[in-house]
Amino acid sequence: MPPARAGSVAHPGDWPAAEAADAVTLPFDLRYRRRIRLTTDAGVAVLLDLDHAVALAEGDGLRLDGGGWIAVKAAPEPLLEVRAVDALHVARLAWHLGNRHVPCEVQADRLLIRPDHVLADMLCRLGASVTAVSAPFQPEGGAYGGGHGHVHADSDADGGH
Repeated sequence: MPPARAGSVAHPGDWPAAEAADAVTLPFDLRYRRRIRLTTDAGVAVLLDLDHAVALAEGDGLRLDGGGWIAVKAAPEPLLEVRAVDALHVARLAWHLGNRHVPCEVQADRLLIRPDHVLADMLCRLGASVTAVSAPFQPEGGAYGGGHGHVHADSDADGGH
């Protein structure tokens, strides 16, 4: 039996999340896709088949062609948690990471980046507290909508994808 097909993505608030029949839990690198065979958390095969690549995020919904929804969940993955002493310090740390084009998730009280001992050393020398954690990862998409940011499937601009 061929897998079910999901041909569109809806973002949180744009789909009936309470009606999700299943979920697919994926790390960040597997959430930026156009076409891929996925296995849901319940073991069901689903073919994601979109018109263009989309960065899937926690809370998105995949609409199945035959009706129904699959929820997208961000899988925890190894990361570095970067904490600063105040808002100016976090801005400075984020600038240094951005200057190196490092994918970074910016939260109110911390930055999250992928494990990298060279970056960890630099951040510590800049006065940051750096700790290994396991958490979902959704880095910023960039100023021009490129990279792995949260791109809307109905957008006219494809962000270079």
